[in-house]
Amino acid sequence: MEKIKQTVDRARAAFNTGKTRPLAFRIQQLKSLKRMLQERESDILRALKADLNKSEYNAYSFEIMQALAEVDHMLEKLPEWAAPERVGKTILTLADETYIHREPLGVVLVIGTWNYPFALVISPVIGAIAAGNAVVMKPSEVSEHTAKLFEEMIPKYLDNELYPVINGGIPETTELLKQRFDHIMYTGSSGVGKIIMEAASKHLTPVTLELGGKSPCYIDNDCDLDVACRRIAWGKYTNCGQTCIAPDYILCHPSIQGKVVESLKKALKEFYGDDIKNSPDYERIATKRHLKRLMSLLEGQKIAHGGKGDENSRFMEPTILTDVDPSAKVMQDEIFGPILPIVTIRSLDEAIKFINEREKPLALYAFSKDNKIIKRMIAETSSGGVTANDVLMHFSIPGLPFGGVGNSGMGAYHGHYSFDTFSHRRSCLIRGLKMESMNNLRYPPGTPKKREWAKFFVTTHFSKRKMGLAAIAIIGILVAIVVKNRRAWLGLKALLAASAAQIMWRLGKS
Repeated sequence: MEKIKQTVDRARAAFNTGKTRPLAFRIQQLKSLKRMLQERESDILRALKADLNKSEYNAYSFEIMQALAEVDHMLEKLPEWAAPERVGKTILTLADETYIHREPLGVVLVIGTWNYPFALVISPVIGAIAAGNAVVMKPSEVSEHTAKLFEEMIPKYLDNELYPVINGGIPETTELLKQRFDHIMYTGSSGVGKIIMEAASKHLTPVTLELGGKSPCYIDNDCDLDVACRRIAWGKYTNCGQTCIAPDYILCHPSIQGKVVESLKKALKEFYGDDIKNSPDYERIATKRHLKRLMSLLEGQKIAHGGKGDENSRFMEPTILTDVDPSAKVMQDEIFGPILPIVTIRSLDEAIKFINEREKPLALYAFSKDNKIIKRMIAETSSGGVTANDVLMHFSIPGLPFGGVGNSGMGAYHGHYSFDTFSHRRSCLIRGLKMESMNNLRYPPGTPKKREWAKFFVTTHFSKRKMGLAAIAIIGILVAIVVKNRRAWLGLKALLAASAAQIMWRLGKS
């Protein structure tokens, strides 16, 4: 365990040299990472096949392609995002330089999960590197082939001291969490998320938690059920249901429940054929333990389709449950497997009430031809993200923040939001040492006149055009405050009063 502390300390020492701060270094590391994705594609695909039986198409689409898109986006936008961000000034800081400087947080810990064991490590790592941090990576031990590949592959492409990989199970993760980090990002269950947050609190370390929850899928009576169910079946049964934003359950009117089942079965046959077990496009449950948990959820349920499993091969059929009681075991926790319960509701109002009575989900899906219904569902519920008339697709948009709310997580990443998550936005004001007389208003002793002017500066709001006009009078008045020649002061005072009256009259007219 001492080795873990040494690894983290070495990453911090490397970060403290300042080598990650220049944009050129960050860009070089991101380009190396892109080269790794391209050169080691076949190795990554083999590891994902061994861990989850992912086909080359699915593994590339959901794990490698997403990472390539993310790194390309970072390389294109990084110079713009890292540049100083100019901000508005107050009337008292017109001559100063004010901006936001983005700087790296320091040493970041990224803890991945097993359902997308490559993408859900590499994607946040891309953002953390772009922001200029050192990154300690902890892949999931459940996906052991991918974890071993990370350990072998990363040192060949990235700086060995700044970007170490630590493998292991609960003991190693526990020891990692004892170390001081500047940010921790974890993807996984809410239960483990609480443990991570508690450990992080000892060092006041901020966290980003990408958790999950029971993502509802509302189907309105008016929509094209074949299209809706085809899209739902794709999102639900991809990766054998082991997707954090997969539709967890369906809400629909009793009158269309049977049609929904038939449309889902039709889509499943189209995707996987009659012999799903031998389909190259259907994945496997990660472990036998997870399979047993999923099979136990079927006890006492009305199975409309599927329901069989094979422990030796970790296979479980795509399963549909009907007339599910909201209090059933399958409705209590995130399913995270190929089981799709259907809960019947009588109205949109009832669907909204049903969703709001439960923990906030990571995603919400609504299918309807009526845009007003979709907008109402968005306005009257809360979730990490929303996709209407499709599933999963909000995850693919770089300009949308991906993250949860409440029990489904905190913080967000992807694209610019990754860069922001792993950056500190530092407020900067730079002013000169001249024109000290301008500061007399703020120095003791306080006087009624100073108070009135201070009140004017603080409480008066100007547009840019108005501020330019008013600034002329105000600067003159401030100069006049320090004029010692009484005769000059009286003359200037009269002139300024007339000018100020004229300006204020113009302001009132505009």
